[in-house]
Amino acid sequence: MIELLPDPLKKLARALPFPLYLVGGSVRDFLRGALQEKPDYDICSYGDESALVETALSMGFTVKSVFRATGTVKLADAEKNEYEFTRFRSDKYVRGMHRPSEVCFTDDISLDAVRRDFCANAVYYDVKQALFVDPLGGMVDIERKILRTVAPAKKVFGEDGLRLLRLARIAAQTGFSPDEECLAGAKENAALLCDVVPERIYAELNALLHADEKAGDPAAPYRGLCILRDTKVLHRILPELTAGEGMAQRSDFHAYDVLEHSLRCVLYAPPSVRWAALLHDIGKPFCFLRDGNFYLHDKEGMRIARAVLTRLKAPTRLKEETAALVAMHMRDNTLAMREIKVRRELCAAHALLDRLFALLQADYSACKDDLSPAPVVEKWKRILARMKEEGAPLTLKELNVNGSDLLALGAPPEKTGKLLETLFAECIPDGKQNERARLLRRARVLIEQ
Repeated sequence: MIELLPDPLKKLARALPFPLYLVGGSVRDFLRGALQEKPDYDICSYGDESALVETALSMGFTVKSVFRATGTVKLADAEKNEYEFTRFRSDKYVRGMHRPSEVCFTDDISLDAVRRDFCANAVYYDVKQALFVDPLGGMVDIERKILRTVAPAKKVFGEDGLRLLRLARIAAQTGFSPDEECLAGAKENAALLCDVVPERIYAELNALLHADEKAGDPAAPYRGLCILRDTKVLHRILPELTAGEGMAQRSDFHAYDVLEHSLRCVLYAPPSVRWAALLHDIGKPFCFLRDGNFYLHDKEGMRIARAVLTRLKAPTRLKEETAALVAMHMRDNTLAMREIKVRRELCAAHALLDRLFALLQADYSACKDDLSPAPVVEKWKRILARMKEEGAPLTLKELNVNGSDLLALGAPPEKTGKLLETLFAECIPDGKQNERARLLRRARVLIEQ
């Protein structure tokens, strides 16, 4: 492992008067043969953080922050590698709170190990000596691909509600399986998610939805979501979604209930639409409980998806894009929409077309695990191809006249926008109309009118 570490880290370890250890994900991932290109370097020691800061500064490191109450230092080297240092310590928690209520520093590596979450994350690597230190048998767990808590699971999850999400996310990213005690302890403490701030919940869930990017396994996000469902953690995060558990759908279209279908939609979705895949049917439970059917679940789903992502403090762009995709996911689901209407829909959704097609395909595949092309996607792509072949504009920018052209023809400045929209609408059914000379002639008529 020593050969894979940044040179500044190795030099820092040699310069310190006390051992410097790597711990956590970077060590675990190395031992499982999957060290990331830019890993998170968590480092630790029994040494004082002041000594670490002084030595690091003298060697050209940048110290970004120091938290003396927890013995934590965040720093970066000249190669832009980032590190988080913590002193060995033993923590006490108020039940469920992420931050410890009491910190006791120690020189005992075993005490530091049992304050962590899983044994697989409590393997240490002495950078100076190039040796692994394994106080809790985590190396065996890594070899067996299991997640086992460092202490009784009820205690570990009861100390920090965020660990409930970390369990599912780490399992998804590594392919490790939680043992029975671990799952039971998480389920018993699921209510502690209420004590975790929304930003942390969003960050963990977002990482889980993209777990395949670290795991190299397309099924990784689905696997993590199943753990959240089975431990009832998902019921605390997204009660609007889990209300669909056991809610049957038409058997001629669906093999799964509403919740399982939504999780499988994530399984078949590319990273760009994972949130939309998860939330695309979130309006179904609401509509069914209100009306006894799923009618207008796309419209209600847009509203609920936006509310959920607002609650989780998700980025505004993601929130609005996801809401828009949820609103559009039932378009032409019976294939009865006339071509002129499809053309208008393609123009209205042009900025999201690739993602809309990806969501529609994932939704279709998730119904009965059918990987064949979704009929609605095939139909819309054929019409889109025809539009492009004809030269039909999808946006105003693709119209072969612009505002300056209309002003030159004598159009009032305040009317140019509406005139362009009129010309644009006339070109959508027939791309041949998007010819500059014809558009200028038509514009003159409209201006005179």
